[in-house]
Amino acid sequence: MQKKIITVFGATGAQGGGLVRAILKDATGEFAVRAVTRDIHSTKAQHLARHGAEVVAGDLDDPASIRRAMAGAYGAYCVTFFWEHFSPEKEDAQARNMAEAAKEAGLEHVIWSTLEDSRKWIPLSDNRMPTLMRNYKVPHLDAKGAANHYFSDLKVPTTFLLTSFYWENFIYFGMGPKPGPDGKLAISLPMGQSKLSGMAAEDIGKCALGIFKKGKALIGKTVGIAGEQLTGQQMAHIMTKVFGLPIAYNELTPEQYRGLGFPGADDLGNMFQFQRDFAEDSLKARNLAFSRELNPELQTFSEWLIKNGQRIPVEQLVG
Repeated sequence: MQKKIITVFGATGAQGGGLVRAILKDATGEFAVRAVTRDIHSTKAQHLARHGAEVVAGDLDDPASIRRAMAGAYGAYCVTFFWEHFSPEKEDAQARNMAEAAKEAGLEHVIWSTLEDSRKWIPLSDNRMPTLMRNYKVPHLDAKGAANHYFSDLKVPTTFLLTSFYWENFIYFGMGPKPGPDGKLAISLPMGQSKLSGMAAEDIGKCALGIFKKGKALIGKTVGIAGEQLTGQQMAHIMTKVFGLPIAYNELTPEQYRGLGFPGADDLGNMFQFQRDFAEDSLKARNLAFSRELNPELQTFSEWLIKNGQRIPVEQLVG
């Protein structure tokens, strides 16, 4: 039987890479994977090629390369990476490029990795949260949510995938435990007592494979996924147990978080405020049981931390 080709954008990134690996490891062998990356000679791209992926060059800003990458495929995983360029307008154009190419290629199933457009809950005129870049409340959320219509308008057979906070942010985004003025370790988040949907980035790809395996059943649907939904206090408690060191939850205000000064702090501060103030809607949109049905290997925060905790250098911090 000929395998159905899934074109995966962002194939060397967190989400796309997880899906490429999930397809390559899938015992049923239903799908083949076409991994799209800008640099086919990179170490990550070569690693995927060695393990059986078809690696092709493609750039989301180059519509011709996207069309080539989708030609002859059954489906595609479409994702953008805001933190590379911090431009909602670029994200919008990239989403449109992928939707138009998917339509032209006649794909049977597309997954668009999207997020909520926070302006549906908190309009630009609402001063509880500062407006950023003139037109957005949470640029990296809003741009993705606002681009959904390209897939709908063109009637591309799409599953809209709502992802969650990556626990890897505790490693890469500088969100891991840090010593406070008193020298004690704490994680700092402006979430109040609200729960945050989180998951291992690798599990996003595994859930995406589960969606492709369900075929037409999830076309036209919005599917929200998460590994666990935890308060800042609960995350700190789990870290304390896993690391064997006391780690507290330092509850910041969104204003304090926006003022931390790193690139994107204002965007993330608004994101956490949105997740805090509209927690009920955000949590309800992500179904833990269905996430586990899509991906039976779904990790809890504790399981992820046991596996990856050595990448968070807490011992050196208390040195």
